[in-house]
Parts: sequence; C-alpha cells; structure tokens
Amino acid sequence: MIEVNEETADIIEKSLFGRRISKEEAYDLLLSDSLFTLGSAADTLRQKKCGDSVTYIVNRNINFTNICQGSCKFCAYRVGKASKSGFLMTAEEVRKRVLDAAAAGATEVCIQGGLHPDLDLEYYTGILESIKSSCDIHIHAFSPMEVTYMAGKSGLGVKETLRVLKEKGLGSMPGTAAEIFDREIRETICPGKITADEWISVVKTAHSLGIPTTATMLYGHIERPEHRINHLNILRTIQDETGGFTEFVPLSFIHYNTPLKRMYPDVHGASGIEDLKMYALSRLFLDNFTNIQASWVKLGKKLAQAALSFGANDLGGTIMDESISRAAGQKVDVMDEDEMRAIITGAGRVPVKRDTLYMTNG
Repeated sequence: MIEVNEETADIIEKSLFGRRISKEEAYDLLLSDSLFTLGSAADTLRQKKCGDSVTYIVNRNINFTNICQGSCKFCAYRVGKASKSGFLMTAEEVRKRVLDAAAAGATEVCIQGGLHPDLDLEYYTGILESIKSSCDIHIHAFSPMEVTYMAGKSGLGVKETLRVLKEKGLGSMPGTAAEIFDREIRETICPGKITADEWISVVKTAHSLGIPTTATMLYGHIERPEHRINHLNILRTIQDETGGFTEFVPLSFIHYNTPLKRMYPDVHGASGIEDLKMYALSRLFLDNFTNIQASWVKLGKKLAQAALSFGANDLGGTIMDESISRAAGQKVDVMDEDEMRAIITGAGRVPVKRDTLYMTNG
C-alpha cells in the first residue's frame, strides 16, 4: 500500500471537508504519487455532489468546414483553402444532418468549424435560422475563437455578435479554444489564436448575456504542471464570478498526426495515469463545478469508464460524428445510447439521460 505523506493527507482532508484548496496545494497534489488516494477522495466528493448518477446526452457533432486560416500546431484537421480535401457545408447540408440527428433522438447538436476566410456572420446566423425553422433542438455552437472571428468580420464587436447569435437560436457555447492559459505556451502551440484574456472576456460576456458555456483545458503537450494549475484556477475564478459554466471537460492531447508532434518528437500525450490524476485533481480543485465530463473520444471508452471512479460524473455525448480527434490519429468508434448506458452500468453507476443544461429525465 502506498504511503501518503502528512501534507498530502492534510490537503485531501481539507478538500473533503469542503474547504477550498489553494493553487500551491493543488500543485503538490498533481506532483504526488498518491494516484489512488487522490482518486478515492475525488470519488467521495463526486458522490457527495452527484450521487451515483452518471449523466450523458444524445447529441451529434457537426464540423461544417475543415478549411481554416489558423495555425494551431496541435490540430491535424485543418487544411488550406486550396486543398483538394477541403470542404464547406451549406446551411442546408447542416440542417439535413440536424434533422437526421433529431430523428435519431438527439436533443443537442454541437456545431463548430475552421476559420474559413470567406465566411461572415451571415453564414453562421444562416445555419442557426435554418435549424430553428425546421426543428426544436438545442444548438450548442461556436467556440470563443469563432465568435471573435465573426465579430472581427462583422465589425459589431463580441457582445453584439453574441446578442445576434442568441437571437437567431444559439443556446450555449463550447468552451473550446481555451487550450492552456499561458502566453508563451500559446505562442508555440497556437500562434495567432485569441489570447487567454480574450477567451476569458468572450466567455464572461456570453455568461452575462445568459449564454452558458462549457470549460475546457488541453493538456499533455508541452505545458508544465504549473500551467495546468493556473488554468484550473482561472476557470474556478470565472465560475465564482458568473456561474455560467455547465461542466469542465479535460481534453487529453491526441498527438499522432499533429504538427506539434513533428516539432517535438518527444511529445507523446498524457499517460493514462496522468489522465486519471488530472480528473481527480479537477474534482478536488474545482469546488464550484458540479459536472466533470470524461471525454470518451479523447480517453477511449475503457479509460473514460475508469475516470468515473476518479471524479467524473458525466460521460458526454453519443456524438454520432467525430472528425477532429480522428484526424489527429485517434481511433474513434461510434457510441450509441445502449453502449453508453452499458459503460455506466459497468462502472457500478446509474445512467441518466440529460439535456445540454443538465436537466435529466432518466
């Protein structure tokens, strides 16, 4: 049995009794060797907050274009406008995919795409209007990067752009494009992308307008432990201020086919041990988040199931389509609702279907 030093035990006890742990204490936990002690503590906190229910959603991902003028080094999905493999869906093509998803029982569509140089705000609002004119489904769409891009193209500014998107049918936003909140790391892995401060501003503005978002962190590349802790602390501070995050989704970097892997051959992504420790720490540190989502696409189905015993209480969505992780080299299988429920049951938990805002119906 692994011995737990007194300092680590005190930090864990502090968290279990509902007292907020500091950045310094979180750093100590992240560097500790006490994986199963951390996991047990995180599982206890998860049970206190969420009971034995594990939620999931029936949804569909729609990536409407892979053409992108960005330069993110962790992305293997984007192509240039002249590429023969580039594509751009029309609003009608997106609408048909949404109708297919709704017919299959989906209550949410998650819509994101590359920063196509020819798109303007009208394209994005056209997608929203086309969907809303056809069916009643929650539209979870457009990252803070995409919103900033639209705002720059339209000249309206971020706040007014968000108002327009909400008026046209936007229900909530994915908190992607957060990557890691460190200037030097961002300049290496995603030069030209919005800064951490810009991401924070977009998200807080969305929350102020009644548009909830998820929160994410991309880890397992060239960041260091202190960058992860600082990132979590920023998310916790925003949640204190706005309460607008529906969930936190740690995103384990898929490295295989990415430019970043070619730049840094020693980058192999996070290990399974690191993944589980990241989930446990997220539960212990993010005391103002109810929902921690295990991304089965990033982790694989078996490790995502294990994460349910390390603080996670949500298994995400059925997705139906997945392009970005697949392009990076991850082998992504489909996941239907029956398998989702079987994975949850196999973990000794109770599967509960939810909607985007975590309203449940069994």
